Amino acid sequence: MAENPAYPVGLRLTARRTVVLGGGQVAQRRLPALIGAGADILLVSPTATPSVEAMADAGEISWERRRYENGDLKDAWYALIATSDPEANTAASAEAEAERVWCVRSDDAEEATALTPATGRSEGVTVAILTTDIDGRDPRRTAAIRDAVVEGLRDGTLVAPQQRTRTPGVALVGGGPGDPDLITVRGRRLLAEADVVIADRLGPRDLLDELPPHVEVIDAAKIPYGRFMAQEAINNALIEHAKQGKSVVRLKGGDPFVFGRGMEEAQALAEAGISCTVVPGISSSISVPGAAGIPVTHRGVAHEFTVVSGHVAPDDERSLVDWPSLAKLRGTLVILMGVDKIGKIAEALTAHGRSPGTPVALIQEGTTAAQRRVDATLATVAAEVAAHEVKPPAVIVIGEVVNVGPGGPA
Repeated sequence: MAENPAYPVGLRLTARRTVVLGGGQVAQRRLPALIGAGADILLVSPTATPSVEAMADAGEISWERRRYENGDLKDAWYALIATSDPEANTAASAEAEAERVWCVRSDDAEEATALTPATGRSEGVTVAILTTDIDGRDPRRTAAIRDAVVEGLRDGTLVAPQQRTRTPGVALVGGGPGDPDLITVRGRRLLAEADVVIADRLGPRDLLDELPPHVEVIDAAKIPYGRFMAQEAINNALIEHAKQGKSVVRLKGGDPFVFGRGMEEAQALAEAGISCTVVPGISSSISVPGAAGIPVTHRGVAHEFTVVSGHVAPDDERSLVDWPSLAKLRGTLVILMGVDKIGKIAEALTAHGRSPGTPVALIQEGTTAAQRRVDATLATVAAEVAAHEVKPPAVIVIGEVVNVGPGGPA
C-alpha cells in the first residue's frame, strides 16, 4: 500500500447497495449513519447484536443469517468489513479490491480501500476527521478533534462573530433550571448567533457574560411598561427588534411553555407575521428535584407526578387548580412559584385528605451554586419556610419520594 494520506471524499449512498459483513458492535455503531444516508443495506452475518437485529426487524436493513461468501460484494458501492474472522475479512478485502468497491475494514485499516473518519454533525454541517499520520493513527485523537470542532459549531464559539449567520426572527429558548451547562445545545448556539437577547431573571444568567459586546442584552424585568401590562411590553420589544431585521433570542428559565407564558409570546409574534422558533428547555419541575436527590417517580413509591403552579392560593377565586382532587392522589406533587402560598396549599391538601405527615422538600436556587434544601411535612412546612427564610425561586416536592434518595432527612 502506498504511504500517502487518504483523499477525503463524501459518498452519496442513497438507494445504493451497501454490504455490511458482521453484526457485532462495529456494525451497531456504523449502521445508523448508513441508514441515515439512505443506503440499501445488506447485512451478512450468522448473528447480530439485539440492536442490529432490531434494525432488521424494523425493515431498515436486510439480513442474511450466514457467513461471508465470495461474490457478496458484487454490484456493491460500499462495504463495511467487520466480522470476527480475519480470514473472511481478508477474502472480502480482496474481493472489494477486485470489484473496485470502496470498503473499510475494522480489524486492519491498512488493507482496506477506504478509511472511516471520526464524524459529527451540527445544524447541516458534517465534520469528518482523518489523520494524515500513516504510522501513528490514533482514533482517540481524531475523535477528540471531532468533538472539539462539533462543540464549537454547536455553541457558536468556533465561528468568528462577524461571520455568524443571523436569521431575522425570534427564538423562544428555554434556558433550563439555572445551571448554564443545562441549556440545550441548540439554545446555546442560537444565543451565540443573536443580535438581541431579552432575558428573564430566572434564566441562566452566567451565559450572558459570554456574549460578544455588540449583542444587546435586555432585562425583561426592566422593560419600561408605560401604559402596557408587563407581558404586552415584552411582546412589543420582541416584535420591534425582529422587525428591524435582527436575530432575537427570548431567553427564559426552564421550558418556555411550562408556566413560562411562551405561548402568549409565540401568538403575538404570529399575529405580527414574525417567524418564531421554539427551543424546549429542561423544566425545573423535574431537574431541580433530581439535582437535590429526589426522583419525582420511583418504583413502588410513586407512579405519577403532577406539576402545579402555586402562584395563586387555593382559596383565591382565580385558582384553576382542583386541590381536592390533588389531595386524593397518591403520587408526587411538584409545586412551582408557591413559596409564599405553601401554608395555604398545605392546609388545603390536608383538609381534603392528604396526611399531615406527608414529606415535603423545598429546593431553593436549584442546580446553582446557591442550591439548598429544606425538609418538612405538610404539617410543619409553613413554619419551616419562615424559620429557614426560604425565598423564590424554589421548587416544592410533596410525597413519599422525598425520603427515597440519599439526600433525604435522616
